[in-house]
Amino acid sequence: MEMIAYTSLGLLIALSLMWLRTRKLSFLGQSPEDYATAAGPQFDLREHLRGPLLCEGMVYGPTGRVTSRFVADMDVSWNGNVGTMKETFRYDSGETQDREWTLKLGNDGSIEAEAPDVIGVGTGMQRGPTVQLNYRIKLPEHSGGHELDTVDWMYLVENGTIMNRSQFRKYGIKVAELVATMRKKEAA
Repeated sequence: MEMIAYTSLGLLIALSLMWLRTRKLSFLGQSPEDYATAAGPQFDLREHLRGPLLCEGMVYGPTGRVTSRFVADMDVSWNGNVGTMKETFRYDSGETQDREWTLKLGNDGSIEAEAPDVIGVGTGMQRGPTVQLNYRIKLPEHSGGHELDTVDWMYLVENGTIMNRSQFRKYGIKVAELVATMRKKEAA
């Protein structure tokens, strides 16, 4: 009986440490408030996501290996606190994907985001040099049609480049990660 108690206690401690690591000490443990007073440029979506942008990135699968590379052209326009972001992705497979986001900013830095493949309304916050966005996305049928929970972080660096890191989870398990840069397009 004592062995069962020690085994159960050990299992409980191991699960608690895994939960702590995943939810408090990792990517998911970040909060917009962690960056509220961070030094450096302050992220303003209306300023830093405006006009034509070039995005380049990679998608990593669940094993951490690159599964896809992409280049995207983005064009973002604002009417007050409502923005429209049009994206055209070109993947290394030759596939293309178009998406159009509607972004609504609250006076407190809150964000609401909608797109055709987003289920419901994504929510987020801009604080200091960061933007965090949480949403549920439905993959295209040829990619399995899965619904994934997404945590998207954008970090503004001093030269105006935006570093983007997103994690995609199903049933709480990370199934993919995206890392990309976004920057103003050079004038032709």
